[in-house]
Amino acid sequence: MKKHMTINGNTRVYGILGNPVHHSLSPVMHNAAFIGLGENRVYLPFKVEDVGAALQGLRGLGIHGVSVTIPHKENVMEYLDRIDPVAEKIGAVNTIKSETVGERILLCGYNTDWLGAVRPLAQFLELQEEKAVILGAGGSARAIGFGLLEAGASITLCSRTPARGRALAEVLQCPWCALEDIDELGGRILINATSVGMTPDQERSPVAATVPARYKVVMDIVYSPLKTKLLNDAEAGGCHTINGLEMLLHQGVAQFELWTDRKAPVEDMRRALLRAVAAG
Repeated sequence: MKKHMTINGNTRVYGILGNPVHHSLSPVMHNAAFIGLGENRVYLPFKVEDVGAALQGLRGLGIHGVSVTIPHKENVMEYLDRIDPVAEKIGAVNTIKSETVGERILLCGYNTDWLGAVRPLAQFLELQEEKAVILGAGGSARAIGFGLLEAGASITLCSRTPARGRALAEVLQCPWCALEDIDELGGRILINATSVGMTPDQERSPVAATVPARYKVVMDIVYSPLKTKLLNDAEAGGCHTINGLEMLLHQGVAQFELWTDRKAPVEDMRRALLRAVAAG
């Protein structure tokens, strides 16, 4: 099995569409997977402003699949030929697979963000009938919320902004609670789906230091730093913790398997991400 990358006329091209995209760790993760399995494939970052034109480019260049990140996860949907029912429910696409049907190239949209959250959590708990509190009301909270509901858990949204929080709670058909009232909530899972605690504000946490100890598992989507203040507080309280790199990893694993129909080399991908984060 080869352990290096060769680019030639048979190389299949994948990538990530976003703006900005220079900071993305997805190329590191997916190229490590391709090399680990000896696949003649390469994954590249594409800074995209006009997502419609970019998708025309995918068809024309024969690119086999892409990840989609901010700010295109929602507006990309109008340019796709097919959308997976789960992605349709979530209202966002983070993965596109190119499929050839007859002489047509169809671009098919999926969402693996929810799997990025559900799979690590399922290593600690049977999610059926579990209760989870999700901090935030943005796109990540939406995808994670749908994922937990899909897995049979019940959720409560908790956010600072009442209008956004209530609007998302209505979509998810779940309760909403103001962040200052979080002490009134219960459950065994706490998930930070906000950017609070991200470098350079790593001394901040979305909740008071005493809150995490009331939960069994605490997850943070932030991966810079790997151990946020929220996760430090959770560890001090005896909780199981899941950092943001695990969510990035597992949504990427699902993408890889969707594109290649092969089992992803998870440990190769994890090691590559950890090396990239350590290198800064």
